[in-house]
Amino acid sequence: MGGGFLDTWVIPMISVLFIVDPLAAVPAFLTMTEGDADERRRSMALKAAIVSTGILFLFATAGSVVLRIFGVTLPAFRIAGGVILGLSALEMLRAERPSRETPGEIREGIEKPDISITPLSIPLLAGPGAISTVMVLAPAHHAWRASIPVYAAILVTGVVTWALLSRSATLQKILGTTGIHVMSRLMGLVLATMAVQFILDGVRTAAFG
Repeated sequence: MGGGFLDTWVIPMISVLFIVDPLAAVPAFLTMTEGDADERRRSMALKAAIVSTGILFLFATAGSVVLRIFGVTLPAFRIAGGVILGLSALEMLRAERPSRETPGEIREGIEKPDISITPLSIPLLAGPGAISTVMVLAPAHHAWRASIPVYAAILVTGVVTWALLSRSATLQKILGTTGIHVMSRLMGLVLATMAVQFILDGVRTAAFG
């Protein structure tokens, strides 16, 4: 991807926010916290936002080290990340999230007194798609300062996640499940194009350096 404000700031911001997709987690969050007081929900929403942000920070920082340990080149990981992102985008286009919220996990969440770590932070928010996305974005830069937009995107996504989940009941009333699914499909369409771009970048880098 070329330089400029769009590639440097906008693409990481959209990529991370859309792949985490906290809005789509609202119905599951409400189902798993049914019967909990609003204050309890807000507490779990804050904890989940902090934990998922921390997880993405960790993988964004250690991503290049992990790749070196396993001998994986960045172009190969870009292609793999693009495929994972594309699968996540297809799930969003179908308004389904089987890779992140299975019926079994939802049932387990209903029975748990605190869902903020699992299954909310992992894998509903910081799932395989989000982890691979930040790992693809961050190692693309050699200087740590150049990775600031990626970390900023993760931080903004964490704040948005907390804001949406802490007001989940209100959002559900305003948008309804259908409205949430429509918005998720629109975000999935954008993610699909980014997935293709990740794959093209990986192929181009592998072929031409």
